[in-house]
Amino acid sequence: MKPRAFTYVRPDSAEEAIALLAEHGDEARVLAGGQSLMAMLNLRLVEPGILVDIARLEELSHIRVSNGAIEVGAAVTQARLEAWPELREQAPFIALALPWVGHFQTRNRGTVCGSIAHADPSSELPLALRLLGGEVVLRSRKGERVVGAADFQHGLLTTARRPDELVTAVRFPVGVGREGSAFREVARRHGDFAIAAIGAVRLSSGMVRIAVGGVADRPHVLELPKGQPEEDRRQAIEDFAWELGGYDDIHASARYRRDLLRRLAPIVIAEAA
Repeated sequence: MKPRAFTYVRPDSAEEAIALLAEHGDEARVLAGGQSLMAMLNLRLVEPGILVDIARLEELSHIRVSNGAIEVGAAVTQARLEAWPELREQAPFIALALPWVGHFQTRNRGTVCGSIAHADPSSELPLALRLLGGEVVLRSRKGERVVGAADFQHGLLTTARRPDELVTAVRFPVGVGREGSAFREVARRHGDFAIAAIGAVRLSSGMVRIAVGGVADRPHVLELPKGQPEEDRRQAIEDFAWELGGYDDIHASARYRRDLLRRLAPIVIAEAA
């Protein structure tokens, strides 16, 4: 299939893009890398009246460290962040997770912010944002607001972004996971969306935090205290698996997803520790 007819606009500034979103609201869609959006357009899962292309906006093409966070602009591709020389030092978990995001061809086009704004529950970057306790920066004509990762993704492909808002950047806290980071996922093929993905970071306090994607409608986090007895930790993971529930689709059953969580969680915890 091919998409329905739409108006394509390439604004010269973020302000112009924001003005278009304010004017067209739900009729507008933002195009950055297009790796998810173009497929949805072709399948007519979305039928926008106007497509706003921000991919070439220089003001949204930054990677910088400021106020204890790595700020990644909305036009930054996944491949560019992956190649950023400071990534392993500043955000070791993201360095582990990025090679699992699609294939290197798609990472050359797909953007970091676009993946997070798309909010697929099986996607690695929303999991990373949630695990690290990051933030999403949104701008509209009314001003700028910052939404924490825990409040940004509401469910399957659903976020806190309003129709008149543009995701201009995401922020990852500097240094989280330097004491230890680990990431594992199971997919039908490398580069496919995860059936289940689990990341873990060891915090300076000794606590281990894990995040799970692909099992529920959005990433969820479990924190395990330092020195927790093995039996208590195993029970906490079991309770967490049942709490998430899981879902059935053509790739796996809810039961299989829960079992992956039970089996992979101890591995990533040990690797992070």
